[in-house]
Amino acid sequence: MSPAQAAAAGGLRIGEVARLVGTTPRTIRYYEELGLLARDHPREAGRHRLYGEQDVERLREALRLKELLGISLEELRELVEAQDARAALRDEWHHGNPGAARRREILDQSLGHVERQLDLLAGRRAEIERLEDELRERRELIRARLADG
Repeated sequence: MSPAQAAAAGGLRIGEVARLVGTTPRTIRYYEELGLLARDHPREAGRHRLYGEQDVERLREALRLKELLGISLEELRELVEAQDARAALRDEWHHGNPGAARRREILDQSLGHVERQLDLLAGRRAEIERLEDELRERRELIRARLADG
């Protein structure tokens, strides 16, 4: 059985998941402790915890966001929590048959989560822009010193 088939069947052990996503079992356990990855995997006493395809994809996405954005684990947790909250609201919208008032509440809450994510990204962008400006100034200083020769 391939790793993808095992994941789809809910049967990957932590070491297999770590190899699939390019991390370590220790990182996976830490992400579980922080609430970035579900800890409620069913298992019998003395048996290994098994992970499914959804777990693998969630871990991949968390690692991708952390690397891409260069964010702290706390910031990552905020992004993931907002994504989870939006997913729950989407599920309620599509499968819960909410009335008009509740639909408005869902939209308001979804908007709040998206705004929270955008604020976090804007803060990260501002930090990157400050660093970029600083490096440009250094480059110009070096060029000026070279020209003075």
